[in-house]
Amino acid sequence: MPRPVQPQRSPTAGLLLGLILTLAAVVAYSSYIIWQIKGLRQLQSDLAGRNRKDSLQLLRVQNDLNSLALAMRDMLDEPYPLSAWATQFQRIRADLDDALRREEQVALVERSPEQREFLRSSLAQFWDAADRTFALAQNGKQDEARAEIRVSLQARQAALSTAVARLLVQNNEYEEQVAARTAGIYDRVQRQVYVFLAATLTVIVLTSLYLIHSNRRLFAQLAALSEQRSDLAQKLIATQESTLRYVSRELHDEFGQILTAVGSMLGRAEKHTPEGSPLRTELHEVREIAQNTLNTVRSLSQALHPVMLDEAGLEATLAWYLPTVERQTGIDISYEKSGDAFPLSSAAAVHIYRIVQEALNNVARHSGSKEASVRLRFLRDEATPDTRREGTASAVPQEPNGDWASAPDGSLLQVEIEDRGSGFAAVNVRQGIGLVAMRERAQLVNGTIEFLHPANGGTLVRLRVPKEASEINA
Repeated sequence: MPRPVQPQRSPTAGLLLGLILTLAAVVAYSSYIIWQIKGLRQLQSDLAGRNRKDSLQLLRVQNDLNSLALAMRDMLDEPYPLSAWATQFQRIRADLDDALRREEQVALVERSPEQREFLRSSLAQFWDAADRTFALAQNGKQDEARAEIRVSLQARQAALSTAVARLLVQNNEYEEQVAARTAGIYDRVQRQVYVFLAATLTVIVLTSLYLIHSNRRLFAQLAALSEQRSDLAQKLIATQESTLRYVSRELHDEFGQILTAVGSMLGRAEKHTPEGSPLRTELHEVREIAQNTLNTVRSLSQALHPVMLDEAGLEATLAWYLPTVERQTGIDISYEKSGDAFPLSSAAAVHIYRIVQEALNNVARHSGSKEASVRLRFLRDEATPDTRREGTASAVPQEPNGDWASAPDGSLLQVEIEDRGSGFAAVNVRQGIGLVAMRERAQLVNGTIEFLHPANGGTLVRLRVPKEASEINA
């Protein structure tokens, strides 16, 4: 006896948990990446903007210093009074002070206190020397003023220009550092993306493996349940046939003999009763009732398990059974037999007979047809089944239970039951236990059964049984 399959826990909870974790990781990491990229863009924008403004102000300072250098050159070369350049110096001084003030506000490079003090002191000393130069010029000391320009102002202007050039170099270096930092951030984000993709793929692979394992386990469980169901169905069918055979024999042997004896005794009693006696008439009536009961018992015995199957075989049993169905249902049944018959075991004959019986019962109960056909064919390997009446297969599952073509001589028995009714109804097909029993019986004889919709309407039930079924005795 097969061991019962233990119910397994559904993988739905694990799959949902894996899905939730994967989605949560995707959402969290996507938010993190978006935040990182947004911050990086803001950093790039701020740094680039401030560095550009800082460089512009330093270029402005450098331009003012160059203007001072040109002005001092003109002051030395041209014979004009030096006081004429005082206004230009004041304008450049104001613009230079404004440029330096703005540059300190947007400067990105952190300058040391020494650098700041040197720039302030150098600029203050330059303006002090310029004031002394213009004071000498106003006092009429042009030569001394020009000497001041050559000795002091030009040197201080050159020092300031050098300092501003260093600041521009520092800005360029800082811009390169910012570019390096940005590249580092991009590299880090890229690595994190790779790590996240690897983690996500790992989760997906693990979830897929778990799903495959769960599906294999469920399918194995379903296969085991299906095998148990098939074994149970076959045992039920075998038990049913055994019970019907027993009841049929009891009815035929026990009740039949009793009723036969009762009829004989009533006949003898009737003969010993005087003619015209009311008792003789009553005995005759009772004898007829006993005979009718005997006929009913024999018919019931044949319906439960035809003795003809064991004595005369399937062909003779069908030849007896089909006219009986015609009388009971009013359906005109045509019977066709072809091919060279081969013997079948009693067990195989019973299953084939029950399939025909169930198919005709379905015709009578569900099809609404007044005509049906039963075709019994013994085919060889070279024989080709008649496919002219075949249509498309219905929604009823077809269950091949054996390869009939693998028979040693390729012989098989084909039974077809066809009607011109309304065809299968999907609900009845799914719920009808008779069709399940037909498939199980076909499996018991290593055959195949098909439920088809012929092109001209109705239903066609086709059973194919290999010759090896004659060896099945259980």
